[in-house]
Amino acid sequence: MPQSHLTAEFEATAELLRALGHPVRLQILHAVRERPLAVGEIEEATGIGQPGLSQQLSVLRKAELVLSQRNGKQVFYQVDGARMAEIAQTLTALGGGVGGAAPPSAPSQGAAPQGGAARFARVFR
Repeated sequence: MPQSHLTAEFEATAELLRALGHPVRLQILHAVRERPLAVGEIEEATGIGQPGLSQQLSVLRKAELVLSQRNGKQVFYQVDGARMAEIAQTLTALGGGVGGAAPPSAPSQGAAPQGGAARFARVFR
């Protein structure tokens, strides 16, 4: 694979991780993970007011993390499950494991606990 293509791929992955790495956007994704919600319902569930909610939904749409559907005057949002599965595969590949397992050469002492794909965002203090 040409270096310029790899660089573009790494930049796209970094942009995606930036979109996921914001607490307000994670809160929105959590709210719309099980079923589509209208913007007003998201606002009620999260306490995030306008225009902040619209701004964060725009970032999530651009990163293709949510699906949107207009029904009359309302727009409904839901997590894009297929996209999240792709992200989980990318994170697994970065970890060098198959199915979320740590690679055999991974150090066992001082390493962060192993977990699912969402564990990458955990902050240890």
